[in-house]
Amino acid sequence: MTTRPKLLIFDVNETLLNMEPLQNSINDALKDDRAFDIWFPTLLQYSLVETITKNYRDFSEIAEATLKMTAHQLDVSLTEAQIKSVLSPITKLSAYPEVSNTLEGLKEKGFKLVALSNGKPQVVDEQLKYAEIHHLFDKVLSIEEVKNYKPHVSTYHCAYSLMNVLPEDTMLIAAHGWDIAGAKRAGIQAAFIARPGKSLYPLAIEPEIIGSNLKEIAETLISF
Repeated sequence: MTTRPKLLIFDVNETLLNMEPLQNSINDALKDDRAFDIWFPTLLQYSLVETITKNYRDFSEIAEATLKMTAHQLDVSLTEAQIKSVLSPITKLSAYPEVSNTLEGLKEKGFKLVALSNGKPQVVDEQLKYAEIHHLFDKVLSIEEVKNYKPHVSTYHCAYSLMNVLPEDTMLIAAHGWDIAGAKRAGIQAAFIARPGKSLYPLAIEPEIIGSNLKEIAETLISF
């Protein structure tokens, strides 16, 4: 039976923030509507290459390197300055419509709220401040704390340990099947936001909650 968690850990990009401006920037620059959908999984793949091979480069560096790879794949040439410009919308993303009010409601109900991102600390801070939701979190964390990228189990362990909460009292909320898989294998609860185009990994342990947006997830949580 699912128990009501005390700590909610939130993924940021695509879970809380709409990445459409970045998607448009990349697709326009690389002249291909598939470009973002090629680049983002490549970014995740090479962040895991760094983790598995026990190396560490910050997420922004990997984002630039994999955008260069994607451009090469699509036969487009970009300068270093153009790559930085194309990726610059990452700090200018709006929260999904239901996010701000829902986070406020969860906070009022006594949940501890933490944001946990693969991104650099300063980038995550800028993102959440631009989206006007930074103040709603008890703590904003980057994987830089452990220098292993999600879904490495150490990232989730670090988050609940820093908040002095037990794993069984912790829940990850994310819109990515790989993030949910990592959380479940780290021994914490999970809630999946089935944003358009997102699906769970069939070989992973199922999350405790599934909803189409954060409001649906919160309604289930509050009903526990």
